[in-house]
Amino acid sequence: METTTNVHLKLLNVFIVDDSQIVRDRLTSMLNELGSINIVGYADNPLSATESIVATVPDIIILDIFLAGGSGIHVLKNIRSRNISSKVIVLTNYAQEQYRKKCFEEGADFFFDKSIEFDKIVDVIQKLRIAA
Repeated sequence: METTTNVHLKLLNVFIVDDSQIVRDRLTSMLNELGSINIVGYADNPLSATESIVATVPDIIILDIFLAGGSGIHVLKNIRSRNISSKVIVLTNYAQEQYRKKCFEEGADFFFDKSIEFDKIVDVIQKLRIAA
C-alpha cells in the first residue's frame, strides 16, 4: 500500500448541491475524513446553488440532478455558461443513460449512481487532489 506522507496535498474547496440533508451530511462526513477538504457551501435548490457557486468558485462541485424546485442539469448548464471550470461530479439516484448523456453534454466531469457508486466520490476526490 502506498503512503502519501511525503505528498503535499492541495486544499480543495468543495460545494455540495443536494436537497437531502442525509446525503449532504454523509458526504460531509466522508470528505472531512479525507483531510485537506474545505466545504465552502451547500445548496438544495438550483437558484441558490448557481448563485453560491458563482460566488465561491469551488474546485469541485458535487451535484444531484433532481433538486427542490428544479434541476441540477440547469445548474450545470448555468455554471458552464459562466465559464466556471470547477470539476463537477454528478451524484444521483437517476442514473439512466439519458441523464448520464445529458450531464456529460452539459459539462459534467463524472457521473455516479447514488445507490451503488456513492463511495466512488472519495476515490475521485483523492485523485483530483493529488493531481492538483
